[in-house]
Amino acid sequence: NGKGGRRRKSSIVFSPFAIGCLGRASERGRAMATLSKLYSMREAAEHNTRDDCWVVIHGKVYDVTSYLDEHPGGDDVLLSAAGMDSTEDFEDAGHSKSARELMQDYYIGELDPDTVIPELEIFRKEKSSAFTTMLTNKTVQYLAVPAVILGVSVVAGILFSRSK
Repeated sequence: NGKGGRRRKSSIVFSPFAIGCLGRASERGRAMATLSKLYSMREAAEHNTRDDCWVVIHGKVYDVTSYLDEHPGGDDVLLSAAGMDSTEDFEDAGHSKSARELMQDYYIGELDPDTVIPELEIFRKEKSSAFTTMLTNKTVQYLAVPAVILGVSVVAGILFSRSK
């Protein structure tokens, strides 16, 4: 296959769209059920250059290599999204209905959900010490401020009286 004799594991699956269309005909009279190739995330990630650019959006894989020069946002936008799940970036850009329809021209298959590494949300648990908890307590704050002022005044008074 041109890659040092390695064989790629690829599968053919029915996309959810195709399953919903089985048995129905399109407006033009053709059957709408289509087979979709199933790609691993690793395989999609290998296609991240100007000469071979794939993006993954909503679990679908698109080969946008031939669209790089036509993209209204410039080719760098697509190249920076190449080889990874770009769903969030795509949605944040607010693409029009016609842009979404145009994507179908570049559709090449589905992303194998078994190969997707879930995003991890990392939360740092705030550990508050007893001292921090005490300082955030409003009652303690109202008592501590006058006590500190009183203490500073007493120390200043003692030091001032010794200097005379």
